[in-house]
Amino acid sequence: MTPLTQVRYEVADGIGTLTLDRPDRLNTFTAAMARELGEVCAAVDADDAVRVLVVTGAGRAFCAGADLGEGGATFDRRDRPERTGTIGGSARDWGGVASLPFAALRTPVIAAVNGPAVGIGATLTLPMDIRIAAESARFGFVFTRRGIIQEAASSWFLPRVVGISQAMEWVATGRVFDAAEALRGRLVSRVVPDGELMSTAYSLAREIADNTSGLAVAAARQLLWSMLGASSPWEAHRAESVALAALGAGEDAAEGVRSFLEKRAAVFRAPVREVPGVPAWPEPPADLG
Repeated sequence: MTPLTQVRYEVADGIGTLTLDRPDRLNTFTAAMARELGEVCAAVDADDAVRVLVVTGAGRAFCAGADLGEGGATFDRRDRPERTGTIGGSARDWGGVASLPFAALRTPVIAAVNGPAVGIGATLTLPMDIRIAAESARFGFVFTRRGIIQEAASSWFLPRVVGISQAMEWVATGRVFDAAEALRGRLVSRVVPDGELMSTAYSLAREIADNTSGLAVAAARQLLWSMLGASSPWEAHRAESVALAALGAGEDAAEGVRSFLEKRAAVFRAPVREVPGVPAWPEPPADLG
């Protein structure tokens, strides 16, 4: 991994912490940050020792949106060299470049949202599995107020997380709302006092890391997300049957049962790997250049 300049990444006792690290700019989003987020996700996915990833922001914000330092030309891509690659014959948006690596992770991800999470600061969290907000957190899908549309694949993620009516209300108005409304709208699973945000996130991460099989959690994560697009529960039944047959014959399943019968903590050792029946998700499309 190349030296990081706009994010920080640390690992301790099986828990990785990824911190957006431009506190003087409220962690506003840049192309460099997008690339670094992708690099960290690749490092996490390659390291079985990282059981859970916690994502937060340095200072008093999670991410206050795109860096608008280029003024009115911020979102104008004409005649600019692009290093994002293409999709559908167009340059990929930087938000999708940053968010989709989180979707593809097999490691569960917890967003600990401290302060403003606006624009890409809000959409970046959507592929993350659990979102916990500090009481001071503020959210906003403000794109229509800037004359653009939502990005970071949020047209897919947001309605699945909060439902189409709530998604449309927040996107159409582009207004900023508080953590209490985010909780009512199911964007976050809990709201905690500011001083308890990180301890709450780490406590949840610790529960996962200490008590579960990394292989089983990885397979479960991929199945849950991939089945959001299934046309029938039979697709889930088929995938689960094949995966259960493979995992049930494995070392972690045997250890899970033995530890329960012996009334002791389990010691899971199986490395994270592809599991039969579990689809690779999200599968990159053919027009990704």
